[in-house]
Amino acid sequence: MRRTQAIRNLRTGSLLLIMAVLLVQCQEEQVESATAGTLQELGGTQQTPLEQEQAQEGEQPSVPPSPTEPFLISTFEIDQVRVVPIATGLANPWGMAFRDNGDILITERYTGRLRVVRDGKLLDSDISDMPEVYSEVFRAGLMAVAIHPEDDQIIYLTRTKAIMHEGEPNQAVSLVRARLVEDRLTDVQEIFVAKGVDSAIAASALLFTADGKLMMSVGGAYMFANTSELAQDPAVHYGKLLRLNDDGSAPSDNPFVDSGEFLPEVYSVGHRNQLGLAIHPETGELWASENGPQGGDEANIVQAGKNYGWPYASYSRQYRGDWVSQTPWLAEYESPAVVWWPSIAPAALTFYSGEKFPEWQGNLFVGSMMEGRIPGTGHLERIVFNSRGQEIRREGLLKELKHRVRDVQQGPDGYLYILTDEEDGALLRLEPSI
Repeated sequence: MRRTQAIRNLRTGSLLLIMAVLLVQCQEEQVESATAGTLQELGGTQQTPLEQEQAQEGEQPSVPPSPTEPFLISTFEIDQVRVVPIATGLANPWGMAFRDNGDILITERYTGRLRVVRDGKLLDSDISDMPEVYSEVFRAGLMAVAIHPEDDQIIYLTRTKAIMHEGEPNQAVSLVRARLVEDRLTDVQEIFVAKGVDSAIAASALLFTADGKLMMSVGGAYMFANTSELAQDPAVHYGKLLRLNDDGSAPSDNPFVDSGEFLPEVYSVGHRNQLGLAIHPETGELWASENGPQGGDEANIVQAGKNYGWPYASYSRQYRGDWVSQTPWLAEYESPAVVWWPSIAPAALTFYSGEKFPEWQGNLFVGSMMEGRIPGTGHLERIVFNSRGQEIRREGLLKELKHRVRDVQQGPDGYLYILTDEEDGALLRLEPSI
């Protein structure tokens, strides 16, 4: 009798424990969704983008100010590299582009401003007649900027735009083309709008390829916002890499044009949130960085028509700790070329091919916004490959800044340029010390 009662008590206790776990898990999911930075009002009030970012990432330590004087860093191959601040006072800059006349164009995410660095100085005035940008929620705003390879007066911008969806306010990622004349935009046209609803705030990067096509990433496939399946949804652009003509239309040789399986602009599928695109200078391969939630960040060699597995195959854990998928790889999906564990929140990436740093030729440089979800751990990551393209070494640079590194590009002068994503963001240049 006592044994039977004990078993009943054990069953009752187990049931209560399971219910408690499920309740906690549900609450965690609700908290994650609420802090994801969508259009929700948190705590009954509409938070600023910065407040929403702090709500998601937790209490933030004070960020050291941007450097105002040059300083030296040491690297594995080069004893001393000079870091030169070119401009400070940039408000959460996102991307940059170099014009033939020497100007550097820089986007500011939340302000929606397009800034200009001219003759080594940040102009007080910004580019006028900009398209409207929606930036009232976490990580929305103005993102990538690219310049037409045959006409540097024609620029392309990706932005978040406000829309109405089923009678409710929401947002979408769009592509704008304009002509830049005497520091103002003319002939402003929205040439592409991503199909679907950007309920999770998608990142977007731009890159022109050698054949004159424009690659455009559209992210936003997050588990915390219940949008991860968008990466495999054939009816939307989110969680995909797109390939466009310079007028925003779909090229006739795109991989899914004739199949009807995915939208005609889609180049590859199964991505979570891609923040960087780069071309390997020797192989011509297209590389893309991709953020995982917690660990499992990727750099992929992206090929036409391939599926990169998100969310069915991933090295990532969800924010609450459980694995995203039962296995990190499956035969039907492409495996990443580089994996980060713990996460570094990879942003832009570029291969160095210049003459200023011959020791770094062929190295991959990746902007890091936060390692292991620890604030103040952003840096510039350098990855070295052998002659067979196999990774042999990684090195973290600029860790002493404790800033998020958002963009990194090789400039026309052969130097490396870095953007830090802070309220007082900076444009930095890496130079040989001698």
